[in-house]
Amino acid sequence: MNEEVKKQPVSLKSLLTPSKTVSIDYPGYEGFIVDLCYLSREELLKLRNRCVKQKFNKKTRAFEDSLDDELFLTEYVSAIIKGWNGLKYKYLEEFLLVDVTKLNPEDELEYTQDNAELLMRNSGDFDQWVTDTVGDLENFTQRK
Repeated sequence: MNEEVKKQPVSLKSLLTPSKTVSIDYPGYEGFIVDLCYLSREELLKLRNRCVKQKFNKKTRAFEDSLDDELFLTEYVSAIIKGWNGLKYKYLEEFLLVDVTKLNPEDELEYTQDNAELLMRNSGDFDQWVTDTVGDLENFTQRK
């Protein structure tokens, strides 16, 4: 009576995680660490769909989808940048045009949603790094 117990197959759906946040060192800036959240494709599509508005096109006399870029940036930054530490004022000068002469260059700019949006909106280098880093699943798995 050695009946083998038949294992139930594991459902991939039960293993999926919609997001994961990790702390990643920003290259070339000692101590600057950004908390980034990986979003699944499904979560990214939901985010994008929240930012799509329908506009009436007079030429075609039909409604067309239009992405609200400002709303998308706000939603995207809120979803993927969860915080940072070590963003010194002296580093800001390399990201964008700022006047930090009245500040201690070693002091840090605190993370706020508004600061993150402004940095993403005005620094192509930071925006590109965040986008590339979040788009690389390997940054969020244990197999680095």
